[in-house]
Amino acid sequence: MTMKRSALAALTLAATLSLSGCGYNQFQSLDEQVNANWAEVLSQYQRRADLIPNVVNTVKGEANFEQETLTRVVEARAKATSIQVTPELARDPEALKQFQAAQGELSGALSRLLMVSENYPNLKANQGFQDLRVQLEGTENRITVARGRYIKSVQDYNVLTRSFPQNLTAMLFGYKPKPNFQVQNEAAITTAPTVNFDTAKPAAPAASK
Repeated sequence: MTMKRSALAALTLAATLSLSGCGYNQFQSLDEQVNANWAEVLSQYQRRADLIPNVVNTVKGEANFEQETLTRVVEARAKATSIQVTPELARDPEALKQFQAAQGELSGALSRLLMVSENYPNLKANQGFQDLRVQLEGTENRITVARGRYIKSVQDYNVLTRSFPQNLTAMLFGYKPKPNFQVQNEAAITTAPTVNFDTAKPAAPAASK
């Protein structure tokens, strides 16, 4: 009985060392890190979505504010928040692509709104609006940081799944490469157009000869 127990203990130890050497523990650690970073990304996107109604309500009070700009923000928020966020979303390349496109569209609409607001002195003097603006800009920065951490954690995870001999462990336990954010695509989406407000001003009357 003692010999059997010793043999079982030896086999258990060998199996543990084998799994550790083949990256099993690394997969566990990196997978948890990816999940944690994904949750932080979602948290920051949600924080932004929660701020937008207050921004919209404040801007609505400004006479003659560009209705098209305001409408785009409202529609973009509705589109971004209509996407059902499930654990499967981060594992589905097409779903993640659509999620990123919707969030990028909202970023672009918000950038446009904040830029247009510079042309309205009352909004610039409105402390409530300026506080919301600071919060939005801070949230955009947090989104960038959170997204960067997520991208890095997915890269680390994917490198492990493709490396030998860890790729054998990946096949054995069903660990597959994860889709990731496309930074270049989002940069193109979120870049706000350049607006020259001077062109909207009426031309000065010609000097009389």
